[in-house]
Amino acid sequence: MNKIKKLLTVFFIISYGTKVFAEDIPASFADLAERLMPSVVNISTTTTVTTNSNPFPGFKFPPGSPFEDMFKEFGTPQTRKASALGSGFIIDAKGIVITNNHVIKDAEDIVVTVNGEKEYKAKIIGKDPLSDLAVLQIESKEKFIPVNFGDSDKARIGDWVIAIGNPFGLGGTVTTGIISARNRSIGLSRYEDYIQTDASINSGNSGGPLFDMNGDVIGINTAILGQSGSIGIGFSIPSNSAKKVISQLIKFGETKRGWLGVRIQVVTEEIADVEKLDEPRGALVASVAEKSPSEKAGIKAGDIILEFNGTRINEMKELPIIVAQTEVGKTVDVKIWRNKKEIIKKIKLGRLETSTDFKEEKKEIETKTPEMSEIKSLKIIARLLNEQDIEQRKLPNQTTGLVITSIGKNSPINYLNVGDIIIEAQKKKIRSKEDLEDIVDKALKSNQKTILIVIYNNQNQRRYIGVKLD
Repeated sequence: MNKIKKLLTVFFIISYGTKVFAEDIPASFADLAERLMPSVVNISTTTTVTTNSNPFPGFKFPPGSPFEDMFKEFGTPQTRKASALGSGFIIDAKGIVITNNHVIKDAEDIVVTVNGEKEYKAKIIGKDPLSDLAVLQIESKEKFIPVNFGDSDKARIGDWVIAIGNPFGLGGTVTTGIISARNRSIGLSRYEDYIQTDASINSGNSGGPLFDMNGDVIGINTAILGQSGSIGIGFSIPSNSAKKVISQLIKFGETKRGWLGVRIQVVTEEIADVEKLDEPRGALVASVAEKSPSEKAGIKAGDIILEFNGTRINEMKELPIIVAQTEVGKTVDVKIWRNKKEIIKKIKLGRLETSTDFKEEKKEIETKTPEMSEIKSLKIIARLLNEQDIEQRKLPNQTTGLVITSIGKNSPINYLNVGDIIIEAQKKKIRSKEDLEDIVDKALKSNQKTILIVIYNNQNQRRYIGVKLD
């Protein structure tokens, strides 16, 4: 009898668990899709493209050749109209549409198709290449059906989602899947915090919405992994990040992001070890822009930013996103790690879009390599930085250091590049080959396994590197 009871109990638990799991899986997405389809639009753009159609560059047919007339138009710039397709969604009954910036980039004409039927012309209200977002206005007095933004912070890995868009120009296509991952960074834009989904997303889905099961937009479909179409890995801009940008584009026609004025890099285990930080966290300040909010507040190269406005910075990539979303002109507390202790600095944020370092274009400059010397302890060959280097690379006037000209395969810094400049080691300026050799030798004799060096890389960006010595 006891065995029968146990078997019945097990059967009940399994049956109950299966029933609960089945209830979580939607029987159909039809009702939700039918409700949302009128708010999702197809976007087609027209752009003038200029090309040089000469198939034989640098070649001329001899006078009188029978091919001369045939190819006479080649080599002359040719213009043609190019079309592109994308997706978008309506957020206001007056016809405000959200899409990706890359969907409407350089567009001369924009046509929006609503519910797969009526076509309308649209104009650009505002666009932001940094977040790859754009806001359009349908040129019509008709009323449209909008959708609402949801709270993307509440979206969990494993939640069901629906993507609706215009893949390959087919229009009104619904795909479903789950949220595969959160906080993804894939190197497409400056501010990345993507939602990853396995709902099929293909060329033409860009700018379309990613819905939760309430029918709220929790993401804007932006990218796919691979060039041959959907392989079950798509990426969407979280709605909470997008809303702030969209609000500014609608209100001002442009963005107004907070700006600290620092270049930052990852805090590695080696750097955390040298700086006596409890664990690798925060964002290491590689350099501070002149006359920036950070310089005015006393932030220095080598500081590690641990908190911004009360928010802990666990990874470097978190800081630019948080700063950009903070109001321009706001005074915030920034907690930094300097000389093995925490310090609080008050910083009044500037505006990124009007900053000098935002507008400057960095150029790589080739350098000459006279008077090369071998530094055996690091297995590199280097030379002294000279005035010509400083002028060409626009470095601070008093910069001293060694320009790397060759790196051995077994060098402890073989991940650096020829042309990188070592300017500091263990927080001491490098003025000669001997300076660097002495510092490395002392570290080796003291059985110290890691030293901290500072470099200017080939883009003239200041970087801190933790070097493990052999």
